Amino acid sequence: RQHEGPRRVKRAWVIPPISISENHKRIPHLLVQIKSDKQQPGGVIYSIKGPGVDEEPLGIFSIDKFSGKVFLNAMLDREENDRYRLRAFALDLGGVTLEDPTDLEIIVVDQNDNRPLFQQDVFTGHVVEGAEPGTCVMTVDATDADDPDTDNAALRYSILEQGAASMFSINATTGEICTAQPGLDRETMGVYNLTVQAADMSGDGLTTTAMAVIYLEDINDNPPEFTKEEFSMEVEEQAAGVDVGKVFVHDKDLAGSPSWLAKYTILEGDPEGAFTIRTDPHTNDGVLSVVKPLDHEVRDRFELTVSVQNEQPLEPTAPASPRALATVRVRVRDVNEAPVFRENPRRISVLEGTPPGTPITTYTASDPDTHQIQTLTYALLYDPADWLQLDPHAGTVRTKRELLHPSAFLQGGWYIALVLARDDVEPPLSATGTLSIEILEVNDHAPQLQTPAGVLCGRPGRGGTLLLGATDDDRPPHGAPFHFQLSPQQPQLARNWSITRFNVTHAVLAVLAELPEGPYSLPLLLRDSGTPPQEQQQLLNVSVCHCGRDGTCQDGVLAAATAGAGITLGALLIILGSSILLLVLAALGAVRVRGHRRALRKGLLERSQDDMRDNILNYDEQGGGEEDQDAYDINQLRHPELFSARAKPPVRRDAPLSSGTPLGPRKLPNSPSDIEDFINEGLEAADSDPSVPPYDTALIYDYEGSGSVASPLSSIVSSLTDEDQDYDYLSEWGPRFRRLADLYG
Repeated sequence: RQHEGPRRVKRAWVIPPISISENHKRIPHLLVQIKSDKQQPGGVIYSIKGPGVDEEPLGIFSIDKFSGKVFLNAMLDREENDRYRLRAFALDLGGVTLEDPTDLEIIVVDQNDNRPLFQQDVFTGHVVEGAEPGTCVMTVDATDADDPDTDNAALRYSILEQGAASMFSINATTGEICTAQPGLDRETMGVYNLTVQAADMSGDGLTTTAMAVIYLEDINDNPPEFTKEEFSMEVEEQAAGVDVGKVFVHDKDLAGSPSWLAKYTILEGDPEGAFTIRTDPHTNDGVLSVVKPLDHEVRDRFELTVSVQNEQPLEPTAPASPRALATVRVRVRDVNEAPVFRENPRRISVLEGTPPGTPITTYTASDPDTHQIQTLTYALLYDPADWLQLDPHAGTVRTKRELLHPSAFLQGGWYIALVLARDDVEPPLSATGTLSIEILEVNDHAPQLQTPAGVLCGRPGRGGTLLLGATDDDRPPHGAPFHFQLSPQQPQLARNWSITRFNVTHAVLAVLAELPEGPYSLPLLLRDSGTPPQEQQQLLNVSVCHCGRDGTCQDGVLAAATAGAGITLGALLIILGSSILLLVLAALGAVRVRGHRRALRKGLLERSQDDMRDNILNYDEQGGGEEDQDAYDINQLRHPELFSARAKPPVRRDAPLSSGTPLGPRKLPNSPSDIEDFINEGLEAADSDPSVPPYDTALIYDYEGSGSVASPLSSIVSSLTDEDQDYDYLSEWGPRFRRLADLYG
């Protein structure tokens, strides 16, 4: 026996895994007993550690420390913890380790204690109507908390309820829902509610349910249709941009979708395009509108053919059907319309100077209301120059006064007036017409010399030229170019003078032969380019001066006296210097005259009735005061019969010997009222006479009239008092006697 080989010893300290079913209700329940053979029974102390003992969850497992029995003290849940790994220890009574720690694994065995759970309570899916069978719509999904490696978590899906027709099917393993039959029609049923079930144990275990909602998406498989075949509407004439009425349609497709939205077209009955039809996006109705004004008198009713179709074309699978048509009858209601000027503006042409009362046009309007009897009246709404008058019934326009040109009321040669036409309906309607009148230019003015006098040298080719200019009050083409020529009635002038054209408004007068110094009067004939042309003979006063070496006049006094038309620089300078000198002298003279007027007024007022003189006295230092009694022969005024036209006129005794004398007495005035004109003519003749030096003395004005009702000048103070004398008649003698009238009146 001593030579016998080593034998194997069975040891209870090695513990295999222990399985225990979850939800075990008999507790405490002995799981296993561990033992160590290192000591005799009763000499070993056992203990365990780990989850369920001294770690969370606490108190699930326990051990008898003397016997080594391990007990289950609580129900287990595999879904919370499917296994527990513990450590077992063996110590002697003195606390010395007898065995190495060993593992104790407790496996929790699954039971079918959990129902399947769907991921959501309601599943939603969409599929177009008319989808083919087998078209998958959606997938429902459920889970099971039990052990997936057992049948406890083997799920199977099914449809418990989906309505009368089984239009859908479900894959039992995957939960995918697909169409099962053809004929899905949204217009018949737009939504399907399915009740689906999930069951474990391969369909034989615990179950749960959920809802699957399937919506059918619309396609355009239904064309729109009119609710009736005829529609009637009414609209007022002359209305534009207004809605006439609506046509109504019905479409089975989904409201608001492109398959439902209608599009209308006017096929017949509106060749002028007076109507349009649009779609109301909210109601899908067709709204008929007027885009062009309608005229009841032209057409009082319309019959339109309207079609309708969807914006989106029909699906090929939709049943074929003809286009929907409807008849729309529109009646045009008659209303009062305003008069109309068919020609607006009316343009006419009138010659300037047309006499008042001349008819120039008839400007009338027409009333569109031909089915109503109405009367139109006319009035001038705008006539700024008050040139026109208008017949209120016939509309005839006449001139009220002569049409003048130019005028501030003309715009580019046109006169604008406004005519108002009004009917007799209540309330009346009116229209305004524009009358544009072109004032045509008439050649009624002959050209005029710009300056009828001038100075030039008397030698040909050496300053012997003078630039002549002319103006014409007429507008083109009745004005320039002007034609200048010497008077044909005096052909002898052509021996010494010539006129050549300078431009369209000027000509050059030239000396052909050397002429003596002195004044010359040249009759010229001026003609314009109008139709017919206007011509006029005018007198040109030319002063021929002594020529200097440079061709200018040496006689500055003569040039200044005949001012203004010379073209030489020297003449212009002389005229300018003389003008400045005259202004200075006039200012000095005005000061002196003012002082002498005061003295004259005082002397006249204080003159005695006995201080009468049968003579005309000179004041203001014009002749020598009261000592100058010889300047005039008063007998010529007292006895006109002694001085006839054949007699030699009196000689001015204070004039220089070289001064000329008048050629003869002028025509006597016919009445005392012509005294002012008689004096003015004499003054103008004296001022225009170049042979009279500018002596500061009065001139003889010849015979002043006979049989005058006016008293002599000396009778002004002949009355007893100023209050007894009426001096107002002096103001009727002209401006030269108004000063006396102001002093005594």
